[in-house]
Amino acid sequence: MSVDYTLDIRGESCPYPVIYTLETLRDMQKGQLLQVIADCPAAFRNVPEEVVKHGYTMAREPVRDGQEFTLYIRA
Repeated sequence: MSVDYTLDIRGESCPYPVIYTLETLRDMQKGQLLQVIADCPAAFRNVPEEVVKHGYTMAREPVRDGQEFTLYIRA
């Protein structure tokens, strides 16, 4: 899987992970892959829910690594 852009939002609390992810996706071309690295526990659920509501696709299941997790979203 080739990542087109990485958004590192570790340290940001909700709702900022959702806001920053949606803003980044809006600036990307359709079909590009966004990698989001975060550590806000609520974002693990909220970001995938919101991006799907806005018409984007989760490219794979979230990957958890201790407190941090990585999301892969197709614009």
